[in-house]
Amino acid sequence: MKNLFLTFKKYRYLLFQLVKKDIKLKYRSSYMGVLWTLLEPLLTMMVLVLVFSKLYHNTKDFPVYILTGRLLYSFFANTTRGALKSVRANASMIKKVYVPKYMYPFASVLSGYVQFLISLVVLAGVAVYCNIKPTWHLLEALVPLTVILVLTMGAGLWLSTLAVFFRDLEYLWGVALTLIMYACAIFYRVETVVGDNNRWLFRLNPLYSVIENFRDAVYGNAMNMPVMLYSVGFSVVIFLSGLVVFYKNQDKFILHL
Repeated sequence: MKNLFLTFKKYRYLLFQLVKKDIKLKYRSSYMGVLWTLLEPLLTMMVLVLVFSKLYHNTKDFPVYILTGRLLYSFFANTTRGALKSVRANASMIKKVYVPKYMYPFASVLSGYVQFLISLVVLAGVAVYCNIKPTWHLLEALVPLTVILVLTMGAGLWLSTLAVFFRDLEYLWGVALTLIMYACAIFYRVETVVGDNNRWLFRLNPLYSVIENFRDAVYGNAMNMPVMLYSVGFSVVIFLSGLVVFYKNQDKFILHL
């Protein structure tokens, strides 16, 4: 594990270049470029508000409710998809030169995280429009924002490792993401579906726990500490176990690429 961190320090400049490359490639053929990072969540939010606001009789702050969930889920879903394919997508480079292979899923996740942070500008604007006034609890949003990065990193390491040996994982993960989306209560309020007494069922999903605490911070409410600690513990376990599994199997990748 010590060698892993020393190698990471040695190749950190390469990681920066890979992140920069991923961001450039995403918007290379787009006329609007990074502006789509702001427009896409805004347009999606407007559609979801139009469809679900009347169905669930939601309040005027419903756009913020949707956007907080949508932004975090989209980051997790899109980035884990990218991380899953990251090793196979760079097979030609892996066969030619030595590069620490975990740099590829790391770069995929970090490039997505940079774009995700930019998209939070939209959330700030919508919150102002909905007259949600920030409180000091907004600083607590840094915790779920950090936790979701760790969780996504861990999931990315697991998926990128397994995808080298099981090519069908890409399609299975797409189905799993649909299930995760509905378990994250993005466009409906949990209390209207299962009630407060059964909310613990949703909190078993660590991504929902992160989203819930992020929403609380945006709305100016105190963090739910037991829920937050659960998602922190889960994310750390996923990350460390993913790191170990990736490190132990990376030498076998060349045989399957």
